[in-house]
Amino acid sequence: MSATIRKLVLAYSGGLDTSVILQWIRDHFGCEVVAYCADVGQGDETEGLERKALSTGASKLYVEDLREEFAREFVFPMMRANAVYEGYYLLGTSIARPAIARKQVEIALREGADAVAHGATGKGNDQVRFELTFARLAPQLTVVAPWRHPAWPFKGRADMIAYAAEKRIPVPVTAEKPYSMDCNLVHVSYEGGVLEDPWREPYADMFRLTVAPEDAPDQAEYVEIEYLRGDPVAINGEELTPAAIIERANQIGGRHGIGRVDLVENRYVGIKSRGVYETPGVTMLLHAHRAVEQLTLDREVMHLRDGLVPRYAEMVYNGYWFAPERESLQALADEAQRHVTGVARLKLYKGTVSIAGRKSGDSLYDPAMASFEQAGGYRQADAEGFIRLNGLRLRALAEIEKAKK
Repeated sequence: MSATIRKLVLAYSGGLDTSVILQWIRDHFGCEVVAYCADVGQGDETEGLERKALSTGASKLYVEDLREEFAREFVFPMMRANAVYEGYYLLGTSIARPAIARKQVEIALREGADAVAHGATGKGNDQVRFELTFARLAPQLTVVAPWRHPAWPFKGRADMIAYAAEKRIPVPVTAEKPYSMDCNLVHVSYEGGVLEDPWREPYADMFRLTVAPEDAPDQAEYVEIEYLRGDPVAINGEELTPAAIIERANQIGGRHGIGRVDLVENRYVGIKSRGVYETPGVTMLLHAHRAVEQLTLDREVMHLRDGLVPRYAEMVYNGYWFAPERESLQALADEAQRHVTGVARLKLYKGTVSIAGRKSGDSLYDPAMASFEQAGGYRQADAEGFIRLNGLRLRALAEIEKAKK
């Protein structure tokens, strides 16, 4: 394999793992390594990252600001489908990986690289998400996954720290955190370490985006979110870009303790994993979106779409963002959003989100029809035949059961 790889693009953060991986790839394959760091809203400092990458053996470093395209082309389409995995998880890490991998492929093709590499382990979902994206967008590229490579010599963090010291790799040598953390525009996720005990409550000081609900303000806050064809476009009357919408919602929801989730989930590779998530902004946006849909979506369209949401969410979670089945479901979800335009008013209070109002110029809701006080064009006598027809099969079943007795 090493003879066929002349140049490789590595997804690089500058931390211990990817710094060691960069040097190890140089040692093992003897190829040129181009480092690539994606900003999807994690807020990590990039100052000094180029110097670190170059001193570790990279020929150059790309730092790409993907926040707006991540929000517009990945998060918003997913939100139009109301995707939630296993009832709780709003897919923050899952949706970031195809965005990162797509740009990595673009850089690899621009650089004339033969291969791409990532630092995901062989136990997790991220390896699948990266590599399925590579397979769809650039199947000609060789994929290097060091943690699965037979020549990979490291068993854990201690081995990697020793290797970094031997090779004089500039990484901070600190005690291992009691958990691992991943952050982007959508959420912060925590897993591993002490969190591997599903009975153990997360540390109170662990969370970064949200205050504890019990410490949130004693006064409720009302927020208005405006939607246009299924996408949020303004908060409290202020129009914002997609990334800025999520950031503003994170700020508002975070101060009220919105969006904390503790979940034991089923990984695609077959392992159950405990993850703790805080997703304040997207939690608010999901409730607001549902509120506008209540007024504007046809009943059968809503029920059809909702029946497919678990399948759609599973596709995103498992890494099939660029697969034809996800794209087909996306077309259905987007078609359903043509009239989802309006404003939702939310009430935030100590970790809870409730819908306080909704309005739309495309509303299918008819107050006169719904009212108990007036007919509004509805003939109540028509319900008798409707009920009788729908009860025919139940009456037939009752007669059969009666005869058997």
